[in-house]
Order: sequence, then structure tokens, then C-alpha cells
Amino acid sequence: MVRLRAKMALVPVALALMGQAAPAMDPDNPTCPKSLNFSDYKQMKFSKITRGGDDILLAEGIIDKDVPDRLKKALDQYPDVTEIWLRSPGGDARAGNAAGRAIRDSGRLLITRIPKGWACFSACNFVFMGGRARIVEPGGYFIVHMFTMTGARDAIAMSVEEGTDSTIELIGSIEQESALLASEDNDFLIRMGVSRDLLTEVMYRQKAVKGADNDKSTRRCLTQDEALKYNVANAAA
Repeated sequence: MVRLRAKMALVPVALALMGQAAPAMDPDNPTCPKSLNFSDYKQMKFSKITRGGDDILLAEGIIDKDVPDRLKKALDQYPDVTEIWLRSPGGDARAGNAAGRAIRDSGRLLITRIPKGWACFSACNFVFMGGRARIVEPGGYFIVHMFTMTGARDAIAMSVEEGTDSTIELIGSIEQESALLASEDNDFLIRMGVSRDLLTEVMYRQKAVKGADNDKSTRRCLTQDEALKYNVANAAA
């Protein structure tokens, strides 16, 4: 831990010496850069590379319902993989949860890593937290938000047009599903050894959708200190 903090303290100095400008920040989400490297793959792709003699599994792209099964197959295909590097804009929340559990239940001491310049958002958070050892490199982004069950705006608008009873029924369904997902998130964090304060102090305090007021933030990039505080990162970079 001391070694990691020492490295973190040197990062701004190193960047200044190298003449690198700080990334432009997102005016709506001021804790995050304006440009984030999520990967353009429409379905998460798994591929193996070798660095320094270590086999590494790259997990890049959108998380759909098939990701847990395809991740298990990739781990079976590459039994010598020691690390999983992640960059993803998220996707299916429950699939991310299941993929994280698949990493933890593999019986292998797998390291999950968000490399410098890569971003892991939403459902990707839960894949990342499946690692026994978890590393967020300085310049890598672990990005959280408040999940929302109101993505189907057309269905909501239709229910309003149909009348009060239909709208009340839809709201009740959304509330029930949200409560179940929140319970699953809490259970997941406990099992992975991540502080549940991450949910109550950070995730659940974000807006689910952009507001009409001055605060339009819907996502939060954790600092290195926050990643350590909540035990999201538990190993040195």
C-alpha cells in the first residue's frame, strides 16, 4: 500500500516532466475525462496476449447476457492466463455480476486490471471486482453510476397514455426490479470483499438520468484514493 501511494504521488510530477497535458474533463461529469476509451466492440471480445512472459486475457466491449458463459470458455481455453484486462462501457447488469462471480469461482488467483488509458463503466465494474487481486492503474478509470430501470422510455410514455392504473403498475414493477438489483449488488460486494459504502456513498448518490438543473452528472470516476478506500483496488499497480 505504501509503495502504491508513493507511486501515485509521483504521477503528476512525471507527467509534468514528460510535457503531457492533463486530459480535457467532461463538463457534465467533471470527475471524468471528456473522452473515455471503452472499446468499440458491440459484444465483449476475449483475446489472449503475452506480456513479460505472462498470459493476459483482454476483455473488451459491451457486456451482453452471453458474456459469463463466453468468459468461462475463454478461461478454459487459456488455462495459463494470470490477468484479465478490462475496458467496457458496461451493458447487462446481471451478466456483469455473473461474469464477476465466474472469475472468483474459477479457483484461480486471477488479477483483474484496468490499464492506463482504459475505462471500465457500469456492469464492467462487477466483472472487475471478481478478481482476487484488483489493480486500477493511474490513468485507468473505474467509473460508477446509479443503475436505472427506466431505459424503456417508449414503454413508460405508453403506460402514461393508457391511464393511471397502467402507470402505477409499471412504476411498481420498476421499484420491485430496482430493489432486487440493489440487493444483488450488496450481496456481490460482500462476497468480493468490496466495501458496501461504495454503493451508499458513491453509486447510489449519482443521478440515474441527466437532470434539467445545473448538475447534469450521471457518472463518477473514482480517484486512486477512493478506489483504495472502498477496496475496489487492493493491489499495487
